[in-house]
Amino acid sequence: MKETVNLLAPVTGQAVGMSEVHDPMFSEKAMGEGFGIIPTSQDIVAPVSGKVMLVASTKHAVGFKTDDGLEVLVHMGVDTVELNGAPFNLFVKEGETVKAGQKIATMDIDAVKKAGKVTDVIVAITNTANIVKEIRVDKGDIEAGKDVAQVVLLAPGEATAKPNKNVDYNELGKNIVKNVGGAGNVENVIHCITRVRFYLKDDNKANDKVIKDMKGVLDVAKAGGQYQVVIGPAVEDVYDAVVKALGPGFGDDFVVKAEKVEAPKGVWPKTKFYFSALIGVITASMMPVIGLLAASGILKGLLALIVSAKWLSPTSSTYMIINAMGDSVFYFLPILVGFTAAKRLGANQIIMGVIGGVLAYPTLVQVATKTSSTAMNINGDFFGIPIHIANYTYSIFPMIAAAWLASKIEPWLKKHIVMSLRMILSPLLEVFIVSTIIIVIVGPIITLLSSYLAGGIVALLNFSPAISGLLIGGFYQCLVIFGLHWAVIPVVASQIATTGHSALNAIVSTTMVAQGAAALAVFFKTKKNIDMKQIAGAATLSAFSGVTEPAMYGINLKYGRVFWTANIGSAVGGLITGLLHVDMWGFAGSLIGFASFINPKGIDGSFTGYLIASAATIVVAFAATYMFGFKESDLEEGHEVAKVRLGSREPAANN
Repeated sequence: MKETVNLLAPVTGQAVGMSEVHDPMFSEKAMGEGFGIIPTSQDIVAPVSGKVMLVASTKHAVGFKTDDGLEVLVHMGVDTVELNGAPFNLFVKEGETVKAGQKIATMDIDAVKKAGKVTDVIVAITNTANIVKEIRVDKGDIEAGKDVAQVVLLAPGEATAKPNKNVDYNELGKNIVKNVGGAGNVENVIHCITRVRFYLKDDNKANDKVIKDMKGVLDVAKAGGQYQVVIGPAVEDVYDAVVKALGPGFGDDFVVKAEKVEAPKGVWPKTKFYFSALIGVITASMMPVIGLLAASGILKGLLALIVSAKWLSPTSSTYMIINAMGDSVFYFLPILVGFTAAKRLGANQIIMGVIGGVLAYPTLVQVATKTSSTAMNINGDFFGIPIHIANYTYSIFPMIAAAWLASKIEPWLKKHIVMSLRMILSPLLEVFIVSTIIIVIVGPIITLLSSYLAGGIVALLNFSPAISGLLIGGFYQCLVIFGLHWAVIPVVASQIATTGHSALNAIVSTTMVAQGAAALAVFFKTKKNIDMKQIAGAATLSAFSGVTEPAMYGINLKYGRVFWTANIGSAVGGLITGLLHVDMWGFAGSLIGFASFINPKGIDGSFTGYLIASAATIVVAFAATYMFGFKESDLEEGHEVAKVRLGSREPAANN
């Protein structure tokens, strides 16, 4: 074992001792010995060679372990966990091995300062007590990758003079919860690298002095609407104990509390406020599955292309297996959305997953698919009450409504059911009540509205193909948000069944192309945020493959104007589609579905019109989004009010 280890400067700037950094937890060496750099550059390099052991989900910290046993934490900025990763780009992942001096990240110093945060880049040896005898820091100007500190290691068997605190974390967790005002005063709790961060209903109920004096607590801080209990390296142990003390419903590191903002006065301002909140819930609930949806959409698009080329029969077992791989995420979307929506809205995630399973249960799906989609069609009964059972596969909005209901019902059940029976009765009643409301009331209402929309769409198509193309192209994706686009499916199916082709589906296809073109503009407009660039790229491919969910819910809706600039493009494309009387002879649309626009009798004006309309859609949606719909600073201002997603897939993406 070496006697000394050199640490490199992680960034160009001014080196200072650990006691001089602008974070009391680090400056008091609660995280161990180390040093800080006041940065003048944005490039961050590894101070040591070793394995990446930790990458913070908010990108502000990376931990390494060297062959010599040093555990080294690079912490970028002070309290930058609150910035949710916006100023940072990381180039390493957990489990990777890096060399000292290798570029691992960038930090946008100006963005950190603009957010009111300190930019210090801090290097801490978190296992100082077990391995470090002494550290020597060369203070002053330093370049990234140059030697800045020398660590003298303890010899084998040599003990540190520092006492080892024996802390009962379970007891500490209970005491912290008690002194922040009890579980009833806690709305949510998360943790970063060093702090347990509470969102309290009333900060005044917290006893700062008592918490500060607890063994195992270093300090208490209040910032960003959070009540922060500074712990240090043992933060995960204390966090687990706090979650245990709080009980069910807490403990999701990825849920960020929505600010409590009162709705403005006036009908129109209130409408805009609540609609914005709803969109926030939708997009946030969809984000955890966006990547999976994009991958599945691309797979289904490629499969459709292979079938169109007659390389694979749609009746073969190979097709069925691959189709199941691509389609399962959409078929069981109610389960996934139930889980993510519950996470956001504060309901029990497992119970909501079960309710999603009820809606996607095969027997109910069979009943729904064997009958027409009008709510006037009674296809079942519930305790003798005639009802219409709708098809909930591919859908989202009913599960958002279910998660909201569950978030209201759960607290009431807990309050009124005795503790000895709560474990069994509470989930039983919740599943029964919420599932009943969705199946008996919410689903039929959505289906009824869809049936009326279907009648209006048919009348519009008969009146004028051009006007219907303009209006349906411009507003179709708005129907998708609320699951009302199911109104289109029977119309498309009827057109294909009676005439062999569908002008309506051709219009719908342009809306998919437009969503993809808008996502493509975001891809090219994004320069610094690598994560968004990756999402936009995958979402573009998925939309051009006929599945718009990743583009819609991962980008376009989330950043407001992008959705509407995409709709401008689809309105233009729809208008041209109507003017040129474009028809489709299949269901698969967007760019991947080009074969659906080829007349079985031979290529005619529909295929040419499809090419012209698609090209115009791409140009208009891309240009409008690039020039007016998106700027990279929007990434810091996306909807964060709540999360969910509503709708299903477009008919042109159904097969």
